[in-house]
Amino acid sequence: MNNHLHIKNGRLIDPANGIDAVTDLFIIDGKVASTGTAPAGFNAGNSIDATGLVVAPGLVDLSARLREPGYEYKATLKSEMQAAMQGGVTSLICPPDTDPVLDEPGLVEMLKHRASKLRQANVHPLGALTMGLKGKALTEMMELTEAGCIGFSQAEEVIEDTTVLLRALQYAKTFGFTVWVRPQDAHIGRGGIAHSGPLASRLGLAGVPVMSETIALHTVFELVRATGARVHLCRMSSAAGLELVKAAKKEGLPITCDVAVHHVHMTDADIGFFDSNARVTPPFRSQRDRDAIRAALYDGTIDAICSDHTPVDDDEKLLPFGEASPGATGLELLLSLAIKWADDYASVQHGAAGSATPLARAIAKITTDAARIAGLEVGQLAPGAPADVVVFDPAARWTVEAPALASQGKHTPFLGYELAGQVRATIVGGRIAFQR
Repeated sequence: MNNHLHIKNGRLIDPANGIDAVTDLFIIDGKVASTGTAPAGFNAGNSIDATGLVVAPGLVDLSARLREPGYEYKATLKSEMQAAMQGGVTSLICPPDTDPVLDEPGLVEMLKHRASKLRQANVHPLGALTMGLKGKALTEMMELTEAGCIGFSQAEEVIEDTTVLLRALQYAKTFGFTVWVRPQDAHIGRGGIAHSGPLASRLGLAGVPVMSETIALHTVFELVRATGARVHLCRMSSAAGLELVKAAKKEGLPITCDVAVHHVHMTDADIGFFDSNARVTPPFRSQRDRDAIRAALYDGTIDAICSDHTPVDDDEKLLPFGEASPGATGLELLLSLAIKWADDYASVQHGAAGSATPLARAIAKITTDAARIAGLEVGQLAPGAPADVVVFDPAARWTVEAPALASQGKHTPFLGYELAGQVRATIVGGRIAFQR
């Protein structure tokens, strides 16, 4: 069987290697062989004509809940892997808040095995930082790493005892592990469901103040100063929080951060009349916060964009706002919403910093920058790199509707929106895994 694939005439955007040009991509045996000119003896067994299309590294998603094990009624590996392929996502990091929690090596190995059998996206689990995510006893981080975990997280569960978090960071520093933290105070804003502000007051919804994020950040930064451990901050949501991150980075602390793609576009006003599709964690904040997120993406304070893909079934979503489960489907929207940020914001700022085009900047945030945070060798197309590639039409428009989504979770605040950017082909390890 000939394992040679030729993707021709596409606009190749590879931010890691500074490429943004119409050129060909040559793939042999699951690896990138060369760009531009064919390697010696190349004989294409298969080819894709990408005329008028963009060819980029497969997307790397820093947070996608696949709902297995334990929540198969919300989604299955099979449905969510298909969603990843339709969205051009070739590597995804899944949080440990499954049932049972990913706190045992056997569970991690089983998940990786089941995912690999589907031969679609590469799944990289985060291990639980504490047993059962209960915030008391640390997990066997070394064993979990050997089983395939790329970092450790509490998902949405907060460690109340700061000493436990200190010990976790000391241990992580010793072995070079990364701890992924969603900055939220254990008590302030607990039970809150919307951003504390005039809108939540008017709608009578319990609030989550920005202070919940900033207090947690102050604590984390003190612990990082004390331990030197590498921390990745998940799902930043506020202008005040981002100011603290900017200062900590300037100080040289080993931290990175991401934002969920829906927070790049939505504000608390999008709750409208109690639209439960806009119930997410952390909550959508003010327009000022949203504008700060867009600016922080542009200046590099925010390192990456993730989908924060959290499929929720109808029984848990079609409820009054306060009772609905938080979460939105995102794997199939990540590319289009990143392009929308490039169109809306980066193009306005274009020429102010660096020479990368707005589209290249957006792609960097969901490929190479995300891969660097996760410590993965993907997200770029240098010779020898894994041939994980997405081919998409940046101009093709599509409407976000439930039937258009492969994910079992059909709920997103973007239902009814028309977005640009449609995936035409997704290639994983040199194999065409999806073609529209």
